[in-house]
Amino acid sequence: MRTSTPGPPPAPAIDAIAWVHVRDGSLLCVRTRGVDLFYLPGGKREPGESDESAVAREVSEEVGVALRAGTIRPFAVVDEAAHNYPEGTRVRLSCYTADHEGDPVPANEIEEMAWLGSADRDRCAPAVQRILDALHLRGEVR
Repeated sequence: MRTSTPGPPPAPAIDAIAWVHVRDGSLLCVRTRGVDLFYLPGGKREPGESDESAVAREVSEEVGVALRAGTIRPFAVVDEAAHNYPEGTRVRLSCYTADHEGDPVPANEIEEMAWLGSADRDRCAPAVQRILDALHLRGEVR
């Protein structure tokens, strides 16, 4: 009789959503207080909340714009090392594009907002670096 030794437990994962917004060849990114790298506007879903509702709520809270219902579209899902979490933690970031009303401005926990391009990728969390790379390959970000 053979017994198997269980492997290590799966790495913890963070399930999050984000808004991908490009203007004039740059990607909108935000940095929260006490964090050194930039992220996309977004966050975690509330219990029972749809992706569309969650991304609209998070974007409103973080950069003060209203995403237009009916224009929220999937962009990409990125699985990457989670920045600012214990080693081995992953983030599964579901990214969406959407039309919006209003001009983005930092709100609530957002300390800084920036329009970043490929040359700025080292200023971004790993998942955002992957989105920047994809946008650059599509010719949307410089």
